[in-house]
Amino acid sequence: MNISSFDWIIIVAFFVVTLLIGLIASKKAGKSTKDFFLSGQNMPWWLLGVSMVATTFSADTPNLVTDIVRKNGVAGNWVWWAFLLTGMATVFIYSKLWRRSEITTDLEFYELRYSGKAASFLRGFRSIYLGVFFNVMIMATVLLAGIKISSIMLGFTAIQTVLIVSLVTVVYSSLGGLRGVILTDFFQFILSMIGMIAAAIYIVNLPEIGGLNNLISHPNVSSKINLIPDFNDLNVAIPLFFIPIAVQWWSAWYPGAEPGGGGYIAQRMLSAKDEKDAMKATLFFNAAHYALRPWPWILIALASLIMFPALSDIQRSFPGIDPGIIEDDLAFPAMLSLLPKGLLGLVIAALIAALMSTISTHLNWGSSYMVHDFYVRFINPEASQKTQVTIGRISTLILMILAAILALFLTNAMQAFNILLQIGAGTGLLFLLRWFWWRINAYSEIAAMIASFAIALYFEIFYTGALESYQRMIIGVGLTSFIWIATTFATRPTSKERLTSFYNLIHPHDLGWKKVLHNNEEIIPRDAGTQKNSLANEILLMSLGCLSIYAALFSTGYLLYQQFVPFAICLAVCIISSISIFKVWKN
Repeated sequence: MNISSFDWIIIVAFFVVTLLIGLIASKKAGKSTKDFFLSGQNMPWWLLGVSMVATTFSADTPNLVTDIVRKNGVAGNWVWWAFLLTGMATVFIYSKLWRRSEITTDLEFYELRYSGKAASFLRGFRSIYLGVFFNVMIMATVLLAGIKISSIMLGFTAIQTVLIVSLVTVVYSSLGGLRGVILTDFFQFILSMIGMIAAAIYIVNLPEIGGLNNLISHPNVSSKINLIPDFNDLNVAIPLFFIPIAVQWWSAWYPGAEPGGGGYIAQRMLSAKDEKDAMKATLFFNAAHYALRPWPWILIALASLIMFPALSDIQRSFPGIDPGIIEDDLAFPAMLSLLPKGLLGLVIAALIAALMSTISTHLNWGSSYMVHDFYVRFINPEASQKTQVTIGRISTLILMILAAILALFLTNAMQAFNILLQIGAGTGLLFLLRWFWWRINAYSEIAAMIASFAIALYFEIFYTGALESYQRMIIGVGLTSFIWIATTFATRPTSKERLTSFYNLIHPHDLGWKKVLHNNEEIIPRDAGTQKNSLANEILLMSLGCLSIYAALFSTGYLLYQQFVPFAICLAVCIISSISIFKVWKN
């Protein structure tokens, strides 16, 4: 592509501003691990919420959405829209519990909740398993999107892309810590949204597309615009809608949508000033993530069905691209190549921002595991704050190198999405219940982790049958759940002392803790500052939250489709349910 000087000025200016923010934040980040990994626990809720959204707005996300829309239509997005149920549960049930724990990382939870050597092993092993293995896989997927985008839009090779992105991201992430990540996230998210909205408007109005009316009515597109799949065709409705809504949201662990919260979402909640700010930040994240961001990507994906209806059309238009990486997800950067000078530079900067915001969060999150849950916990408990920050910066560099190498071997965003879903299948129910059922122990988690990974490994490497990805996930959920529940009853429970101290600190709902509470004189009554909401009330808020955000998502879609009656109905539902949330929450 012919990138103008003006485009390059915009791109270079973006890098300069990003590095300056990292340098400014570095003044406070190096003081302590709490500053480096939790930003001093004094960031406002709206900034934490924007940071969560920016992290999940990765460069691979629009590629993934494009892949989904081209293959399964707009309704195919229920494979990730269903995770809103997980998000709302986190907002109204789990966020305050995380904030009460006063821990630094979510892995510290294991020794807070469980006892004995098994709890220590679990914390140490998962610091490597999640902090390195999972983290590197996620970052490699993000870098893969960057490789595809830069190969079309900038003409960079894969190695050039990973070197440039890695260098800049490592510098500001290691200097500024979480504070630097959050501040750059804010700048990068605003830039990303402006760029995507501007790109969608321009592309929809291209002469070949002819505006929204022509886009929606085009023969290549009209069958793809439904927001809900055709329930008369169960072969489509089951994998695209019923499985995600009925099973996937509570059973599968996926980064950014962990049942009960976890990972970098937990990191942001732990960084909040108090319980209320943790809830507000997570609510804002879910509203923006599901209702605000998807439509620019969806419109560009639909337009790609007109401009590049087949993969062969992409290959002909970009003959220099490696044929091995040409999949439906490549249609997104192919569409962006049609942008004019000036806007092209803005959009390239926006995509780089999306890519770097995700990688920087995962670098800081992963290094927090390496430092707090592995190095300090098992190697050098007496390490000074300065040493811990230094180890964190070294870990950041190592994680980036591993992710860059792995990215060179991946080919497709949907491929990695399905692998991660399969690996996490069956563990979600445990993550939801461990706060509320005293009988779950460290061996339950170990069994779930081993079983889900072994089953995923079998399906990915050894299985040669014809089962669909959703069928393999259901098998993984069933087998993993059976194994960890059986293990729970077959092993010794967590010590009474540990269960009592956990209950006194967290004060979860009493229903699953009655055996621990019975005749236990060490139980401390709740103080006036500890909220005690009924579980039914929290589930009501969760349901209203889902209704409000789905209605907002649908109303935007119907407005774009110019279907004004369903738009008005969905808008009314959104307003009424939103008002109900604040009334119930206030009371």
